[in-house]
Amino acid sequence: MNIEKVLTEIGEIYSPISNECQQELITNSKISTYKKGEIVVREGQFSKKAYIIVQGCARAYYLKDGKDISDWFSFENEIMAAIVSFFSKEPSPHYVEFVEDSVVIEFSKETVDSLSSKYHDFERFISKVVTQTMLGLCERLYTIQFNKADDRYKHLLNIYPEITNRIPLTHIASYLGITLETLSRIRNPKIRI
Repeated sequence: MNIEKVLTEIGEIYSPISNECQQELITNSKISTYKKGEIVVREGQFSKKAYIIVQGCARAYYLKDGKDISDWFSFENEIMAAIVSFFSKEPSPHYVEFVEDSVVIEFSKETVDSLSSKYHDFERFISKVVTQTMLGLCERLYTIQFNKADDRYKHLLNIYPEITNRIPLTHIASYLGITLETLSRIRNPKIRI
């Protein structure tokens, strides 16, 4: 695996990282593999790790009254972390689970802080990652509050065209704030009860 290539690609998505900064990030991170269904953070845990997804996908979710509610998904060239715990001294309200067998670049909050102090390009990169994450969560909230269920689904497919091939429909339904039955009706409009 060419880690430099991965970091260059993710830099093109968020903000470019210098070669010197890339090398220091590589030195202070590790390549990890996780199996489908592996949970790396549980609600109430402190987590100071983040993951750049090289291959595979992950999701963050809540458990509310025993119900699993997906909050966001991350795919190749995206970052996944228990964001509340990662950026604060609070325990995570989320679970973080790998939905597919995944290969990731894993790094710590200490590495982020150190590289952000040393390299302005990395500080800019992290700022863009956080901004994109927050904008995505705001957009999701707006969509859930103001759009019909079928529009929410179309919007999700616009962002992630292959999501139904990679994420179980139960997770997609909870992410959209609808029941699995409603999602099935949206996906198969000819089937009406």
